[in-house]
Amino acid sequence: MNLDAIQAALREAGHDGWLFYDHHHRDPIAERILGLDPKAHITRRWYYYIPASGEPRRLVHRIEQGRLDSLPGLKVQYSSWQELAAALEAMLDGAHRIAMQYSPNNAIMYVSMVDAGTVEFLRGLGKQIVSSADLVSQFEAVLTAEQVATHAVAQVAIDRILAEGWREMAARLRPPSGGAGSLSEFDHVQWLSEAMRREGLIWQDGPNVSANANSSDSHYEPTAEHSAPIREGDFILIDIWAKTAQPGSIYYDITWTGVVGREPSEREQHVFDTVLGARDAAIAAVQSAFAAGRSICGFEADDAARAVIRDAGFAQYFTHRTGHNIAWDLHGSGAHLDNLETHDERRLLPNTCFSVEPGIYLPEFGVRSEIDMLTAPGKAWVTGAIQRELVRI
Repeated sequence: MNLDAIQAALREAGHDGWLFYDHHHRDPIAERILGLDPKAHITRRWYYYIPASGEPRRLVHRIEQGRLDSLPGLKVQYSSWQELAAALEAMLDGAHRIAMQYSPNNAIMYVSMVDAGTVEFLRGLGKQIVSSADLVSQFEAVLTAEQVATHAVAQVAIDRILAEGWREMAARLRPPSGGAGSLSEFDHVQWLSEAMRREGLIWQDGPNVSANANSSDSHYEPTAEHSAPIREGDFILIDIWAKTAQPGSIYYDITWTGVVGREPSEREQHVFDTVLGARDAAIAAVQSAFAAGRSICGFEADDAARAVIRDAGFAQYFTHRTGHNIAWDLHGSGAHLDNLETHDERRLLPNTCFSVEPGIYLPEFGVRSEIDMLTAPGKAWVTGAIQRELVRI
């Protein structure tokens, strides 16, 4: 935990303090930011209050009084609920505007860790409870130079593996010996997975290889038991993601599409061009904001992409957010590019990473074009290869 940085962020945000609260590991965000043991035996409520200035305060149950001993600050103990209520009131004396892992109306559910009853109790004490969402982004999603370097390593490896994978697909379908080859979605998942293992990469689930109508399911997962064959004339989508095994490393996550043994149909080309226009509109919105030194929220980038797809008449077929934060977790704790599933008002912060991945999912096929972006003060950029044409396999 970086106490000085947290208190500086609280003062900049105009908050009196940040109240962390947990019970039975309900709040993994608190554990990570405070550096607590995620496997500790926690059966009683604890509270940790960091004021914008001054000494932090700990409130723990007497039978688990050592749970916050790794953290600085005055420690108070309780046993009864009456004692807890009085101690919590005393802990927060003089504070009014308090940040917690809370989101009004559960709008940003990714940070809604505090139960309604606790919020009700604190409001009964006259406290204004505000969302810690932007604070969480600052301390969970902002990357170090070392983490950015791990993203680059994964990017180089995955871009190469994907390019090799298209060639492998063609070779399996058209073997040198002649005749028709045999390949399924799952076969190619296995090939991509083995290639990533050879590079020392790690990941959870996936990758995803989808043929024809299966590419219309944005979270399709081929398995050994349920997998379609890949044949000449098919439409193919590949979504692939991984990171290095180094602790704290950052994911690289991309999606490309292609056609097997033919030129794309007019409709496929039109949908593909529309998706690329949406992707590039979101990229441009982020880049222009950072170049101008203007704050941009996640929902604004989503709006830029979604407008292109809406204007082309495909609004009903774009069924997910435009992008997600990327960190040590594939879907990180920073701002998402979203004004569909949520109205994400969190700011896209400097030194963060996120995907841009609009899609159009028609019944017969789906197109998604996914790239990753990194930001820094004054600039934002795409980190890997950018698909400009449907791959001809």
